[in-house]
Amino acid sequence: MTLDDLQAALPAYFAPWVQALGLQAVAHDADSVTLRLPVNAQVARTGDMLCGQAMLAAADTAMVLALASQAGGFRPCTTVQMSTSFLRPLSGQDALVQARVVRSGKTLAFGEIDIRGAADGRSVCRASTTYALL
Repeated sequence: MTLDDLQAALPAYFAPWVQALGLQAVAHDADSVTLRLPVNAQVARTGDMLCGQAMLAAADTAMVLALASQAGGFRPCTTVQMSTSFLRPLSGQDALVQARVVRSGKTLAFGEIDIRGAADGRSVCRASTTYALL
């Protein structure tokens, strides 16, 4: 899949409220996808801090796209588990959300997600995930 394919998947497979996040596919390789999550008034809290709900939605979306990229196309799946650690607030900059497939089998896939500041590159959130492949 190309970056254009990944970008086109956002309106094709995700709910309107996920599309409203304004996610942009910025990088990918065989096992990972990176999305940019722009900070705006809709997803920011006091002090221009990116809210956790937006980060988690972007993380889940990035992992679905990483699974699609690895499989060569969209594959129905559902989140079984997501364990998240918020490391510090993200303020005044966009977020880069990198999802990496650790292992993908016939029925389950496992992944790791790192969310970091687009300007400073510092991690703000880490997550591990399990998906059921349908």
